Amino acid sequence: MDARQHFSALLEHLQARVVGEEGFTLAYGAEVSSFIRFNQGQVRQAGQVQQVYVTLSLYQGQRHAESKLALSGVLDEDLPRLQQMVQRLRGVLPTLSDDPYLRLNREAWRSELAGEAVRLDSAAMAQQIVAAATGLDLVGFLAVGPQYQGFASSWGAFGWYAANSFNFEFSLFHGNGQAVKSAYAGEQWDAQAFAHKLERARQQLEFLGRPAKVLQPGAYRAYLAPAALEELVSLCCWGFGAQALASGGSPLQRLFNGKAELSPLLTMDERIEGGLAPAFTAEGPRRPLRLVSQGRPGERLVSSRSAAEYGLIANGACSGEYPLSLHMQGGELDEHDVLQRLGTGLYIGNLWYGNFSDLPAARLTGMTRFATFWVEDGQIQAPLNTMRFDDSLLDFLGPQLEALTREPELLLPGGTYGARQTGSMALPGALLSRFTLTL
Repeated sequence: MDARQHFSALLEHLQARVVGEEGFTLAYGAEVSSFIRFNQGQVRQAGQVQQVYVTLSLYQGQRHAESKLALSGVLDEDLPRLQQMVQRLRGVLPTLSDDPYLRLNREAWRSELAGEAVRLDSAAMAQQIVAAATGLDLVGFLAVGPQYQGFASSWGAFGWYAANSFNFEFSLFHGNGQAVKSAYAGEQWDAQAFAHKLERARQQLEFLGRPAKVLQPGAYRAYLAPAALEELVSLCCWGFGAQALASGGSPLQRLFNGKAELSPLLTMDERIEGGLAPAFTAEGPRRPLRLVSQGRPGERLVSSRSAAEYGLIANGACSGEYPLSLHMQGGELDEHDVLQRLGTGLYIGNLWYGNFSDLPAARLTGMTRFATFWVEDGQIQAPLNTMRFDDSLLDFLGPQLEALTREPELLLPGGTYGARQTGSMALPGALLSRFTLTL
């Protein structure tokens, strides 16, 4: 029985067993994932995980209770366990208070999307990686395989999503212990695209053998590669949420209050097509949203609870009210011209340990990571030792933003705790007139 048939059978079982004024929602998540670890350019560990989880919520009036259960994928084993869960929730419901902000979507909506059935051969990928890494100290982690998500309700809602994807995160280590980090992700493995990624990392690796340049704290011209920009943007994504904005706690408060603007080069969308997230949440079908339009604030992400509390209209946002498939539109800067346009300044490939230093001002702090280089006259001159940055998103994506690269890069979350994460970001690189290093 495939995943969709399994989900449909569980749903049919529940529909036949609701009584009186009961209602339910059923969320389904499954994966068949291969995980391969590399060290010194060789496969060191390989395994596969096949798992299914369901979250059942039972409703009666304004009361609701939920429980999460691991299933085997074998229907005869799973149906009795699901029924036991129903009985436990029925016993809990009478002990609960009404939820004043419960606003159930009782529409009979339908959303179904299954990606192209492109077979991803993890063994073939591993062979290509090992062959390409000859002579390199490559350390990496490959996650590959199909993921499935479903959602249904007793009121006729039905959503199904299936996608086959891979994410290969890797680092190349120099003999001095320094490293260059990169990643390649998507739905179709392209050997040529991977070779291009590896070659760029190999070229940067050669510069790590040079003596590091010592910089004084200060403001410098800088180029943030997509992975570095992701670290900063992801910190502020929840700021598009209706609850964060209504309560005054959003890092984007000044933008949405009209007290600040981002660069007119900047347009950001929460997209449905082209991302790697379901077209629905437990709140209902998602809508494509224009979050920032040429630097000006656009729509906000509104869940049903925020809609009830603040008198807004829900738009299918997840309960956390953050974008699931964020897309930042590219600009006019060709990737091959980045160093020439930068001239003299910082090439920053990665950032980490990001956090807020002043949340209301959207000031972010953190550390440069792996290969960060000093560039003079369009040429990489030397690596830089780790330094701390502190700057405002409203500044470096505002008046300090000079250009964006043409093609946004697809970036997938690398988290596998409990299950492989879904969702995606597509971000270009950003050329900044100044970026502040403080230590």
